[in-house]
Amino acid sequence: VMDNKDSEAEIHPLKTEDVKAQENQENSVERRIISKQSSRLSRLSRWRTAAFFISLFLCLIIVFAFSFIIPCPERPVSERTWFRNYDNAVAYQFLAIEDVNEDKVQDVVFAFKASNGSSSFNRSCLDEDLPPPCAFVAAVSGTNGRALWETPAAKEIEWMECGIKQLGGAETPGCLVVGKPVSLTAVDLQTGEVQWRQSSDFGTNYTVLTPVSVIPDVDSDGVQDLIIFIATGDKIKTFIHSGKNGKQIGSTGSLNVDGKARYIRLNLDSSYFLFYTESSFYAYSLKDLYSAATGMDIKLPGFGQDPQWEKNIDHTTHRLSLLSSGDIRYLAKIPGRSRENILVVNSEMATLVNAQNLQTLWTLNVSRVVSEPLLGYYKPDVPGIVLESEIGPNRKKVMIVESGSGAVQWDLKLSSRAESPGPATLSTADHRSTFLIWGEYQAAGNETRSRTPLQKLYLFHPSYTNVLLELRNSTDQIIAFNATLFERSRHACYVLLRGPQPSEEPGSVSLMKRKLKEDVSESRVIWLSQVAVDSEQYVRDRLYRMRFHSR
Repeated sequence: VMDNKDSEAEIHPLKTEDVKAQENQENSVERRIISKQSSRLSRLSRWRTAAFFISLFLCLIIVFAFSFIIPCPERPVSERTWFRNYDNAVAYQFLAIEDVNEDKVQDVVFAFKASNGSSSFNRSCLDEDLPPPCAFVAAVSGTNGRALWETPAAKEIEWMECGIKQLGGAETPGCLVVGKPVSLTAVDLQTGEVQWRQSSDFGTNYTVLTPVSVIPDVDSDGVQDLIIFIATGDKIKTFIHSGKNGKQIGSTGSLNVDGKARYIRLNLDSSYFLFYTESSFYAYSLKDLYSAATGMDIKLPGFGQDPQWEKNIDHTTHRLSLLSSGDIRYLAKIPGRSRENILVVNSEMATLVNAQNLQTLWTLNVSRVVSEPLLGYYKPDVPGIVLESEIGPNRKKVMIVESGSGAVQWDLKLSSRAESPGPATLSTADHRSTFLIWGEYQAAGNETRSRTPLQKLYLFHPSYTNVLLELRNSTDQIIAFNATLFERSRHACYVLLRGPQPSEEPGSVSLMKRKLKEDVSESRVIWLSQVAVDSEQYVRDRLYRMRFHSR
């Protein structure tokens, strides 16, 4: 091959020189291209480096600004326990838990009767043209018990309800006070100022059926309205009032019943009001009640009628064929799979009824239930019902019943006073509940029934089915009790309102908030069975570390 190339070179010497020149030219062009690419890459690399350092510098400036220059929002420091005392006063049986001052910590709203308010505001009954003594509505900070506002609201308070949105046309929720002599007063929850006050003629010897219900805006003023039921003998009067100014809308409706009535409101495909006496049920749609008060029909959400319910209602008497009658004590709404069900409690049994087709889901033998049924979670995410029934003089049985089947999941017998507060529940992070129960536990064989039972507060959590924690022993008369999370998913507390009631002589009224963990750490462990699976301190520590959850 080499010989062929040499011979070709000898034969064509000029051609060889041309080839070499061409190759040199091509190499030169390639070198220039490579040089230009290298230059571009070098410039691009410098820009990338500059962009990286500029980004890093900006990040450092932002971190520095948030860390040292821009202050973090201060989180309110909540006291573990606080007291608020009022002298020469009586307390009403109302406790509302609302965020009044918008600091993301719940506050306490309550009512008391006195000639003057506390020294914090020096308010008197005469400020609202009320003769002393009169009823004050007061808001107290959940963090430290500081008085936020106090307002003279009525001569006497028949009922109070807080957290009503748009009341008085305000952006913040409000409290509605039903007073005696008959008056309706709207109080701004944030400032305590009276938004409006209206007199109304409820008649004589009346009882307000609670709670007051909020209905859609029927007078087209942009604010939802109120419907109030007043029981007088065997009649229930219906009043619809404007939520913006309190004026009555339409005339007074009248419903016939066969005794002392109460009610619950059901949200089916439309709103229904289910009234019940000791022996009967009566059902009215919101559409029927509005038409009776105003003589007009209206097309708004919730003003329709449910065909299944209408089939079971006697349209002459409005009686509802729900269950066989007999000493009905309580009705309660229980969460179901698709809609709420109805728990009917009479003197002998509890029955859960499907609210859609009115068929019985289960029955449970339970006699003389003494407190409102309460929801809680014994199993994770499975609703349960807390029932307290009387089993003898100063004795009660507490049961946790699974709402889906009616099976009793846990029960406990306690000694108890007639005026003892009802139970409370708090949701925990394990999707169950902590149960707070009042009474006095006495081991089998050690019951002492000759004396008045003590008033003790117990804590139960389903993680220890054989353990009770005794939290405190209260000797004072408890007017109202509530338990709640004062901050989202934390700060579990209970609130006690103690002192004389309006029917008694004035004395010292005390409002107290207590952090639950403080009592858990100092609690007495009670073993409900002889088997102690852990040490008492381990049980306290585990329940102390328990986390809570806002559902």
